[in-house]
Amino acid sequence: MDIRRIFAVCAAAVIICGAAVSCNEKVKTSKNIESTENKNAVADDLSDVQFEDTVTAGTGDAYLAIADKEFRMQYLGGSDENNQLTFDAGVVHIDGNGDYKVSVNADTKGFRYRATGDPDKEYKPKGMEYAAVIIEDGETAVPDAVITIKKVKVDGKDVELKKKSFTYTDAGKLRSNIFNEWISDDGLPDDSRCDKGALFNNYDNTSPSDINDGSYSAQLVDTGAFDEWTKVEVEFSISGLDK
Repeated sequence: MDIRRIFAVCAAAVIICGAAVSCNEKVKTSKNIESTENKNAVADDLSDVQFEDTVTAGTGDAYLAIADKEFRMQYLGGSDENNQLTFDAGVVHIDGNGDYKVSVNADTKGFRYRATGDPDKEYKPKGMEYAAVIIEDGETAVPDAVITIKKVKVDGKDVELKKKSFTYTDAGKLRSNIFNEWISDDGLPDDSRCDKGALFNNYDNTSPSDINDGSYSAQLVDTGAFDEWTKVEVEFSISGLDK
């Protein structure tokens, strides 16, 4: 899968374990293991290795979509070989307004095996080219939800949020970017919204609303904070849903 090309296409088309307060988590798991980086690196019997569960985001689940600098190590909500960070991913079901958290973790035997072919060989993703909080099938599951990014942590350290997040719909998913270079500050999607309301009048991205003061962006963080990392956690709130 050429993820870079997929996101580039999305850009042109659009102009481009965490637990909730309710603690209602609904995820699909699997222990199916396959090394994608070096399948022949380890010839030893893996039958005694205790691999962590993989995690697949289902309808209404929020997850941290993330890719390293080269789009080689990533998590996009699935569990196949293109989702190396699926093991122990923090995915949470959205069932109302409130505070939530999602995460990815490279300190797992499953990730290390997919990254190096050896479940005991440490490997840290390098750099970060893309990150967002996504609600799977959010357009139908929770169409009025607004995602507000509140905190980003890399290996336990807070990362400065330079601007404010916004929410929009992309291919049936609700998305709030943490870093997306394909959406410029002057080219936000026409359905962009925040917890205060719509950023554009009548879905016209040439007509900013009164609350659109230029502080909303798809690039909230400095990617230098992701030079080399193991665990990334994102805290966010959901608003706009009726109780």
